Amino acid sequence: MTLTISAITTTVFRLPMDGELKWGKSSRMDEVRHVLVQVALSDGSTGVAEAPPRPTIYGETETSVTHIVGSELAPRLIGKPAAQAAALMQVVKNNHTARGAIDMAVHDALAQSAGVTLAAHLGCTQDRMPVSFILSIGDRDTVLAEAARVVKQGVRVLKVKVGRDWDEDIARIRDLQKMFGATVALYADANECMDPEDAARKLNTLHGLGLRYCEEPLPVELIRERALLRAGGHLPLIADDSAFTYRDLVRELELDTFDILNIKTPRTGYTESLHMLAAAQAAGKGVMVGSQAGSAIGTARAAIFAALPGIAHPSELSFFLKLKEDIVDRTLPIRDGFLHIADVLALQIDPTRLQAAAV
Repeated sequence: MTLTISAITTTVFRLPMDGELKWGKSSRMDEVRHVLVQVALSDGSTGVAEAPPRPTIYGETETSVTHIVGSELAPRLIGKPAAQAAALMQVVKNNHTARGAIDMAVHDALAQSAGVTLAAHLGCTQDRMPVSFILSIGDRDTVLAEAARVVKQGVRVLKVKVGRDWDEDIARIRDLQKMFGATVALYADANECMDPEDAARKLNTLHGLGLRYCEEPLPVELIRERALLRAGGHLPLIADDSAFTYRDLVRELELDTFDILNIKTPRTGYTESLHMLAAAQAAGKGVMVGSQAGSAIGTARAAIFAALPGIAHPSELSFFLKLKEDIVDRTLPIRDGFLHIADVLALQIDPTRLQAAAV
């Protein structure tokens, strides 16, 4: 029997944050306002995933996600084989997180239909995944207090946002190192904020401070400059904004612009992310799994992908620590720097909490 898609529904939900997240030159968020996407198959199996709209990154909002799902994606998928969902969605361009959420929800439903875990369905082999936490740009005392809180909750790797004020960035990094010493590792995310003229110097400074790597130091459009910067070997570079899609990744691999690929399953789903993982590994690149500031269910979907073979770098699987509330039935524990796959697989949507958070 061919399994077909019988229904696709969306629920916009809002969760308050503990503080705010600032990144890049001007982006910020102080609440989570995301879309839960649910997919039902013809045998009654269901799957869920989270679409995190990011208007300053992908141009999507919760309104655009719900509209494109209802008006374009669902009509193309309902009644069609679930195994063809990813291919059928390719004709709808952009709308990254809307398509990504449907793809992950379809895989979740297929796993349920087969009577296996989502991890087994994807081919995961790791039973625990190293975790990093994204520190915001902001008032230094506030940032340091947040760092202390999440390290107490089990985080052992911090991703430090840099780029708005270099002197302040360096002072903040030094304070973090004084606080934690060798017990906590640091790396930087410049969100394309460096200039070609002094990027090498800044990377050398970060290297001298002992940071592990730097994500997207230069604007994405400066392709030749990025390739040259990477060839300088100043500090391992992470590709994120430069590799939104598999098509982008092919270009970046051809020009050899990065050392580590940051795969974000909310924007490429599981199907395209698997192709990206294979291409990066074939080229000898490292891989981590990134966050789009997801709630616990979004974290769970990303964490399962991070349990695939060969993903060894710390993945951004802890943003839920910034949330005051959530829509799931339990807390995800981080134990000495790791999330465990058994805890992730046990996580479920709490209908009462979802209803309370629904917009």
